[in-house]
Amino acid sequence: MFLTLGVTLHADSETPGVIESWAYDKGYALQISKPYKGEKLPSTSNFDFLIVMGGPQSPLNLDDAPYLIDEINFIKESIQQDKRILGFCLGAQLIGEALGARTERSPEKEVGVYPITLTNEGLKDPLLEGLSQNFLVIHWHNDMPGLLSSSALLGYSAGCPRQIVRYKPLVYGFQCHLEITLDGIQTMISAVPEDLNPSTFTQPQEELIAQDYASINSMMIHLLNKFVQLKR
Repeated sequence: MFLTLGVTLHADSETPGVIESWAYDKGYALQISKPYKGEKLPSTSNFDFLIVMGGPQSPLNLDDAPYLIDEINFIKESIQQDKRILGFCLGAQLIGEALGARTERSPEKEVGVYPITLTNEGLKDPLLEGLSQNFLVIHWHNDMPGLLSSSALLGYSAGCPRQIVRYKPLVYGFQCHLEITLDGIQTMISAVPEDLNPSTFTQPQEELIAQDYASINSMMIHLLNKFVQLKR
């Protein structure tokens, strides 16, 4: 199967991470857009699979990032055209917004590597089936995606009740991250050191750098391989 991936970014410090190397290994084309730099979003006819990355912006403050309104409409159009869509962090929130589910503040800020727990629905989900009920992921957020009555909540953490949401059979939002590499973590630490201000679920720099990102990245690759094979 040949795929073209459309990837929208929201900050220079938040790259596709291991998703990019996975795409190149598979021979998939990668089309990256940076609307925060004024770049125009692509036509939805130009890609098969949309990945919406994280960023420091918040859908709760669209006046501070008005280009997100165009991106929300772009995601809505992609959903209407039955594209495969994955969103991470801000990307998950924007998917929710495109479907009418309002973003909310997470009960806790989370920055670090902490476990999430799959719900009973998550354990049966075709993308997540076969994973352990509890596993480590990367967190770097203050907000969380909204839910619809038709949404399936698949995973949660101690600090955030909405970590993985299935909005439609081929549309998933991950509040957590699995794509960020160790290099990416070091870049984010340098770019936004204030995010490491202490909180209940914020790890200090030394602890963050010492985590096993290779294992988390391997899980991301496993999920990407499953995702492109999912049936409508």
